[in-house]
Amino acid sequence: MSALLFSIKALDKRFGQRVLFDAAQLDFEAGSGYVLTGSNGSGKTTLLRIAAGLEPAERGHIEFRAQSASIALYPEQWRREIVYVHQQPYLFHTSIEANLDYGLARRGMPAAERSACTREALEWAGLSDRREVPPHKLSGGEQQRVALARAKVLNPTLLLLDEPTANLDGDARKQVLELVTALCIENHTVVIASHDPEIIRLAILNRLHISAGQVNFND
Repeated sequence: MSALLFSIKALDKRFGQRVLFDAAQLDFEAGSGYVLTGSNGSGKTTLLRIAAGLEPAERGHIEFRAQSASIALYPEQWRREIVYVHQQPYLFHTSIEANLDYGLARRGMPAAERSACTREALEWAGLSDRREVPPHKLSGGEQQRVALARAKVLNPTLLLLDEPTANLDGDARKQVLELVTALCIENHTVVIASHDPEIIRLAILNRLHISAGQVNFND
């Protein structure tokens, strides 16, 4: 059994009178992959955003790398290791390469090392020949590949993907699926919220399901 990497305990989350999570608990083991399912409105996106420190909750406690904190006091340094990729990711109106470089520059990585890392990530995503293209000129599938490459280049300890293949079909969906699968077999812990049957069926992923305010394993 792998070591516990990330845990949420006693999570309460409400929207007005609606209870989304009621004393829910969730554990992720290091180096494992998970697919999170549930009906529309069950809280998949909200749960990922809480895990990334982007969404408040009424109550809850998080443990990451054996360090503990309440959700209300989410440690800023965790954001360097826990990366969330939105279903419709925001990309800067510069170039693909500049989008990948930004996070590395914020982390203080030297320029030469940043350049090598971004080139490697662009090649991984099949976007080397598009490096200078501004994101608004990309297709939806290409934009999602940029978002995945931008997350990968940061070498996250915990990677949270929200519906990475949503609204994609044909070759675009296939290419993103290949990248998602590659991320899952690397040395990251990956959690994917998805309705995509092909992602749900991936044998390398543990299946989690949200129902009635709780998160349970679903074989």
